Amino acid sequence: MRTFFTYLKGDKVIWMITLILSLFSLVSVYSFTPILARGDSGTEGFLLKHVMMVFSGFVIMFYVHNINFKYYSRISQILIWVSVILLFVTLVAGVRINAAERWLEIPVLNIKFQTSDFAKVVLIVFVARMLTINRDKFHDFREGIVPILIPVGLVIGLIVTQNLSTAVLIFGLTLILFFIAKVPFKYIFGIVGGAIAAFGLMILLAKANPDLLPRLETWMNRFTSHSSEDPRKQWQINNAMMAIDNGGLLGKGPGNGQMKHIIPEAYADFVYASFIEEFGSMGGGVLLLMYMMLLFRGIRIASKCESVFGSLMVIGLCLNLVFMAFINMAVCTKIIPVTGQNMPLISMGGTSTWFTFISLGIILSVSRSVEEEVIKQEGNTVRTDLNEEKGGSYAVA
Repeated sequence: MRTFFTYLKGDKVIWMITLILSLFSLVSVYSFTPILARGDSGTEGFLLKHVMMVFSGFVIMFYVHNINFKYYSRISQILIWVSVILLFVTLVAGVRINAAERWLEIPVLNIKFQTSDFAKVVLIVFVARMLTINRDKFHDFREGIVPILIPVGLVIGLIVTQNLSTAVLIFGLTLILFFIAKVPFKYIFGIVGGAIAAFGLMILLAKANPDLLPRLETWMNRFTSHSSEDPRKQWQINNAMMAIDNGGLLGKGPGNGQMKHIIPEAYADFVYASFIEEFGSMGGGVLLLMYMMLLFRGIRIASKCESVFGSLMVIGLCLNLVFMAFINMAVCTKIIPVTGQNMPLISMGGTSTWFTFISLGIILSVSRSVEEEVIKQEGNTVRTDLNEEKGGSYAVA
């Protein structure tokens, strides 16, 4: 085991959390294969595909964590505009799944690629870079803040028409990074006010031109159904709550859950409810603990990193993963309306799985750099102490 870990640099706890959550996801996806196959005999294909996505994700994570994290600052300058182009292409010619155009299909490979996942990771890295570079210019809104807001606004604007929850999540993460970077409060409040006004104007325009926000009615139905007492409007979430209730303390066991056959997207949007039905509230508690530990380790890495860019990037990427998990949990427990956010490393996903591993790899890259710096400082301290001892012995002689 020690020999194995010598190849894995960075925070070992994050490596273990990733491994544990991935193993949970393999068991969970296996229990969903009868539903995914819709009664066909070839259920193993879905599990094999997920195994390959997870295995390749670990390979990607390994290589990403071995790259100096400062490299991601430079490449984000290019990738941010690549993501804007991809989001625009998705909006114009994206693949429609579940009444939303959020995917591009990669030719030849026949893989559907969710461009918002790519854009979200790139944007966090880019914002961390720009906040670091412009930290001495925050007093000047036009020079210090606007260059950051332009790409943020473009990404959110291209995502919001098809995926409101992701757009809100990106906006929230950006504000948190602004706060941590000590952007003046007057600018943060101004940005929030401007965003609310812009979204309100967009809704008013959508009333006259429904094509502007094709999913506006869906959003409104989700909000009204969440507060409604009509069982027909809360059919989806009530089934999720029933799944949690059926799970009890220890659950029905892997593959024995029944509500997953009824709940739409039980392997994605409502995976937490399905997971608790089979693994019990104790299993659900373990998931919560894993994500809380991930958040704690991320904050610990950020606090020890001497690079402002590295600290901001770790906080942004870590909060993105943890917030997605908490949102999924909150939806399944009827705390917030249905959003469509998956649970990282647990929900069955395609390319989104890769971007989760890329995020973790970047976090570990920063952690690896922190560890190397600590070892270097300890080595310098030892050499200094030895030199002082030698000097002292000579002096005595």
